[in-house]
Amino acid sequence: MDPDPWPRAPQLPAPIIMDQRWTDAVFLHWRIPESVAGSFMPPGVVPDNFDGSAWVGLIGFRMQGAGLGRGPGIPYFGSFTEINVRLYSREPDGTRGVVFLSLDASRLAVVLAARAAGIPYVWSRAGFRGAGVLDPVAAVDGGGPAAGPQAGYRVRRLRGGAQSNFAVAPEFDVGATDPLSLHLTARFGLHTRFRGRTLYVPNTHTAWPLYRAHLISCEDQLVAASGIDVEGPPESVLFSPGVRTQFGRPRVLSGRAGPRLAAPSGRPDPG
Repeated sequence: MDPDPWPRAPQLPAPIIMDQRWTDAVFLHWRIPESVAGSFMPPGVVPDNFDGSAWVGLIGFRMQGAGLGRGPGIPYFGSFTEINVRLYSREPDGTRGVVFLSLDASRLAVVLAARAAGIPYVWSRAGFRGAGVLDPVAAVDGGGPAAGPQAGYRVRRLRGGAQSNFAVAPEFDVGATDPLSLHLTARFGLHTRFRGRTLYVPNTHTAWPLYRAHLISCEDQLVAASGIDVEGPPESVLFSPGVRTQFGRPRVLSGRAGPRLAAPSGRPDPG
């Protein structure tokens, strides 16, 4: 049996500040120039390239049971649909993260609280649309393609009107453990700018149960609205039924930008 290619998730610094579950995740990714990604990086981090390129992702998932600390999920406000646009970042010591350009959600209270903390949430009408059996074990054991599993998201912003509508058909018999798929999904923290300082907010979760997927449709304006132009269909299309995750105490980075780092050529480092 081949060894598990996933990097070991880091131990979170105490205290645990949030616990939540992400389900029915759709990952769409395009190559972009490093110079484009670099213009969005907060001080202290650089684009985390793969195969000579930076990458921008359009990701939809269902947040479920988000709660403070290790407590139970907050009723109503703790469960909602989220669609985000993100880039990939790297610190001089190799710590990897994501940089969010936007996060669309339908809960206004969540949007306002997150924006106050420096996270670029946008209030939108967002929803999930699924068909068939989205559990990989049941889909494979119970008929697979005949069940016609599909997962997709639609969103329209309440200000400006930017919208997105995309859907995929997961291939539950084709696991995604290649280096690019791990590079784009094995992320254990985010980099953000808050009150003039760059913060790293760590999180931890088990390995995504990750599958290749076939793109059914993608009509997106969110990536362009973030200031990035992409052409054609995404190069990477993935689906996961989800993971449970926890967030730990943020740490402050130096305000100075770090040195340019070479593009990684292998599997992701823990970060």
